Amino acid sequence: MKYLYLGLILFLAGCSGNDKNADKENDVNLLAEKYVRLGLKIGQYDADFVDAYYGPDSLKPIGTPATVFPKDSLLAEVNALIKDCGNLITGNDADSISHRAKWISEQLVAYGRRIKIFSGEFDDFDKECKELFGTSAPVYTQAHFQQVLASLDSLLPGKGAIQDRFQQLANRFIIPTAKLDTVFKTAIAESRKRTMQYFSLPAEEKFSLEYVTNKSWSGYNWYKGNYTSLIQINTENKIFIERVIDVGSHESYPGHHVYNMLLEKNLYRDKGWVEISMYPLFSPQSLIAEGSANYGIELAFPGQEKIDFAKNVLLPLAGLDTTGIEFYFKALALKSKLAFARNEVARGIINNTMNEDTAINYLKKYALNNEETAKKSISFTRKYRGYVINYNHGMQLIQNYIEKYPVAERWAAFGKLLSNEISTAQLEENK
Repeated sequence: MKYLYLGLILFLAGCSGNDKNADKENDVNLLAEKYVRLGLKIGQYDADFVDAYYGPDSLKPIGTPATVFPKDSLLAEVNALIKDCGNLITGNDADSISHRAKWISEQLVAYGRRIKIFSGEFDDFDKECKELFGTSAPVYTQAHFQQVLASLDSLLPGKGAIQDRFQQLANRFIIPTAKLDTVFKTAIAESRKRTMQYFSLPAEEKFSLEYVTNKSWSGYNWYKGNYTSLIQINTENKIFIERVIDVGSHESYPGHHVYNMLLEKNLYRDKGWVEISMYPLFSPQSLIAEGSANYGIELAFPGQEKIDFAKNVLLPLAGLDTTGIEFYFKALALKSKLAFARNEVARGIINNTMNEDTAINYLKKYALNNEETAKKSISFTRKYRGYVINYNHGMQLIQNYIEKYPVAERWAAFGKLLSNEISTAQLEENK
């Protein structure tokens, strides 16, 4: 009889533990719904806040928004939800409920900062970036850029300004407008083929391609849910051969289109994690999205393969001479080390230590931008502020995270990264 009694106690204790877990799961699911409702409410005022939403209509705001942006009440909601998250965070990384609550909490910190920015309450560059994206980018001095420029100066033929000499080389590989659609579709098709060698994607996945002008960005993926994207390419500026591969892969395969699909499939549809159905643009999620989309270019077209694809496939399609393409990509590899110059200009503009003329000259000198590209970069910063760090610093963090694995395992590691709620802190542990 005593064994029966002991068994009953253990059974009841097990039931109690299961009930507690069920209660916590209900709590985090309710928290996720509140998180989405709040994000969609903010999006009624801030048109750039919600980048994508494919969750239930029941979570969308009802009625028209107030005529005055309710900053204080929105911040109060943010703080209340962060407190609720804290009640579910245990510090146990294996606890999915705690993990979700921590991820939502970090996203909510970004909510708070974006609410303040939208209200005209600005802070310094590094603090804004830390609260929006979970990190601040390293500072690069002019001496760093000068060292890279010295290497380029030695590489590029001729005399005169480095920017002019580089531009002369690059101008040989501008895609004619009439060939853009064919070249872009060919590059994206190749990106998809390479990605499909490693990832199993939903059979119904698809995207449409549009060409637009008058944008501050070169490309954009508008994810629509149901494994569907609208990819827009800005044709306002000249498009060079490497940008076709880079922008095409970044926005599609294995970039934003794949990232959003994998999250929808693995977290929203398979697990019912409603928080992932809304993507707030100004959040740590964007550091993952942009950093992985940039790193994915090299993963899909490693080393010489990118050059060979441009030389043997894309340039002939564009009707361009392939002479000098290897040398051009060698120069581009050096130029890529100047990418952080955009961060320094964004830092200067946001901290009011650079005016527009100074910023343009800085980008022309240290990023080798031409006039139109420099102005476009500044326009981007004025609209999106510190978002620029997600492309370069984000890519560095992703690279460090993935390249701790052997080469043969990197696609698999990349797939896990794209399919889970990864925090910036998890990436920074691999610095």
